[in-house]
Amino acid sequence: MAADIHFAMGGAIFGDFTADAVRLIAKYGLPGAEPYRGGLSAWLDQPQALRDLLDEHNVQLITASNGGAGQSTEFIDPAKRAETISDHVAFCRDFLQIFACSHFKINMGRRPENGTTAADIKAIAETVTELGKRTLDMGVRIAPHPHIWGPIERPEEVRALLDSTDPEIVSWIPDTAQLNLGGGDPVQLIGDYYDRLAAVHWKDSKASYRGHSGPTPTLDMHREQILYKDLGAGGVDHPAIWDLLVGRGYKGWVTLDLDPPRPNEGEGSVDDKIAINCRYLKERLKVPNL
Repeated sequence: MAADIHFAMGGAIFGDFTADAVRLIAKYGLPGAEPYRGGLSAWLDQPQALRDLLDEHNVQLITASNGGAGQSTEFIDPAKRAETISDHVAFCRDFLQIFACSHFKINMGRRPENGTTAADIKAIAETVTELGKRTLDMGVRIAPHPHIWGPIERPEEVRALLDSTDPEIVSWIPDTAQLNLGGGDPVQLIGDYYDRLAAVHWKDSKASYRGHSGPTPTLDMHREQILYKDLGAGGVDHPAIWDLLVGRGYKGWVTLDLDPPRPNEGEGSVDDKIAINCRYLKERLKVPNL
């Protein structure tokens, strides 16, 4: 039932994750937050203080994305594997466990210059599997996150990674716009690998990207004009994804993973963007509660 689906605000829109960010999330009645480790520098050594702040505003930290200073995110290079796993295990143990997180969302580093090979995917699968075994010992599922300009970008790469890993160890967190811009069908991929979901990220793209099969837009294109749009822009069929999740009995989190607004592109303030996307959920999708 839709009442079992809850919405969180991603941390990218804020940059540094501050008390003001928590208050803004609470203002819109969003029960969850998903910051980036890179924006948590003020809290990494005092996670309990952040938990106290979140508890005060009835907001739950559902997970925190990996990355940032002092953490290796080299998932392909076998020589870096031990360091990458050690760094992620430490963050899971010392931070995520304080918040009783059930999953750990991970980006997988930069895309190889000449594209991702089958050997690269095999290496990533081995790294996330080994890491996933370690985090499962702490009750936390590892959840790779396909992302354009990352090593797992194209739909065939998503399928190859998931098909070559054990579903008992490795889950995933799809992002609707990332799948779309990477040339995949978000509805199809989420449906095909529904049983592997740890959570879902939502954002949109321009309507011209509906049904996009490639090539992936470049980072320079994103710098020139933001690729990530507010819900309702039309690139992604979010009503169909919502129906899929409700119909399959999804019980979990959907994170609104929005980039910071670009005033020169008429996107308004952070407050404005959160309002626009919450309004879409309530008015277009008729979400009963966030």
